[in-house]
Amino acid sequence: MEYEVRYYFPSEKKDEIVEKLRKLDSLREKERCYEKTVQYDHPSKEMSFYTKEIDGRFRIRITKSSTNEKCMISWKRRLPTTTKDKVNQEEEVELNIRYEEYENLLFLIERVLKMRKVESYERYRTNFQNEEIEVSVDEYLFGIALEIENKSNSLSPQETVQKWVELLGLDLNDAYRLSWDDKYSELCQEQGVQQYHHVTFDLPMPKVK
Repeated sequence: MEYEVRYYFPSEKKDEIVEKLRKLDSLREKERCYEKTVQYDHPSKEMSFYTKEIDGRFRIRITKSSTNEKCMISWKRRLPTTTKDKVNQEEEVELNIRYEEYENLLFLIERVLKMRKVESYERYRTNFQNEEIEVSVDEYLFGIALEIENKSNSLSPQETVQKWVELLGLDLNDAYRLSWDDKYSELCQEQGVQQYHHVTFDLPMPKVK
């Protein structure tokens, strides 16, 4: 089970956010990575992951940095209780595979299993972490997402997330409770910008203000 909260900021706030995290000596900064995530749906419409009953995302993600390349398959699902408390609680399962198997994986997913490619997006991510928490600075085309996720196996996940929210001078009441695609869709509608299913760095984008 995953426990996390997420906040959005204008792109111009990135350096300020990163510097604030660097000043926390207990956090280790990891290398900034490029990520591409592709989301698929079940081949049968009757079993679509995007129904309100399931409300899940099946994702394939590649991550690249100057020193590493990896590939991950993941399943993430909002639960009826996800927003019951101030910290999101979601079902998440992850599986890492060799980066060299990425093309073979896509072949199996798309041409053998006939899963439907629904959407994709690019971003850059920088992680700051310790044994309690992982704080991610995600650079989307439309703004910065700051994600605070519990990593402790011994402490209360809710209390751990709240502790780090307070350390960063944030308020749990200001957290955005939905996913990146919900935020993107909201911004497009508010600002009259065309919405794309496959969000790449060369497209016109709305902006978090």
